Amino acid sequence: MSDFSTISPPVSVAELRLRLDRIRRLAWLLNSAARIPGLRLRAGLDTLLGLLPGGGALIGTALSLYIVWEGRRMGVDRQTVQRMLGNVAIEAVVGLVPLAGDLFDTVFKADLRNIALIEAALAGRLGVQ
Repeated sequence: MSDFSTISPPVSVAELRLRLDRIRRLAWLLNSAARIPGLRLRAGLDTLLGLLPGGGALIGTALSLYIVWEGRRMGVDRQTVQRMLGNVAIEAVVGLVPLAGDLFDTVFKADLRNIALIEAALAGRLGVQ
């Protein structure tokens, strides 16, 4: 198991911004890429992956964990990482329930929540208040 102190954050603000933009786009794709006609909701690839039998939800969870991992590599603190993992765990466990889990995923949007946590944790380093 990796010690958090051994992971070095990116050296420049420009690199931080590039990484953040990349995972922000991924989170949007996973959680909000498509508007649901007739409703004021947006859904993403994660909702569709959850509908695939035998592993779609696992793929979505792996992509969500990638966002957490990138956040840690960017220098997010341990407490924030734990909150992010909690969001992924909630979505993964509820996602095990057929259809209801997919509906929950469409509303909960763990990846966008985690992006907000990363942005808040890195606000000082990015020059944002």
